[in-house]
Amino acid sequence: MEFTAEQLAQYNGTDPSKPIYIAVKGRVFDVTAGNSFYGPGGSYAMFAGKDASRALAKMSKNDEDISPSLDGLTEKEIGVLNDWEKKFEVKYPIVGRVVS
Repeated sequence: MEFTAEQLAQYNGTDPSKPIYIAVKGRVFDVTAGNSFYGPGGSYAMFAGKDASRALAKMSKNDEDISPSLDGLTEKEIGVLNDWEKKFEVKYPIVGRVVS
């Protein structure tokens, strides 16, 4: 499936009838199984329904970092992001891509 950022935002965990999705490097993962982390009140709920690539790379929960932009990231931060991506690939199904 292809998602716009607006469509992805609908899968932010606030509607219990919908799964919870997070995008990493444009790929959308169904993280519903990690509801305790990504659902409302979870420690990573701010990432739900968004592409959290930059925030994951920077190990940040700041709103300004919750973005698909990789501009200006260091090699180390890109490595951190790649590690996160591998963890998501092992743990959660890929359900689509974010398109602009």
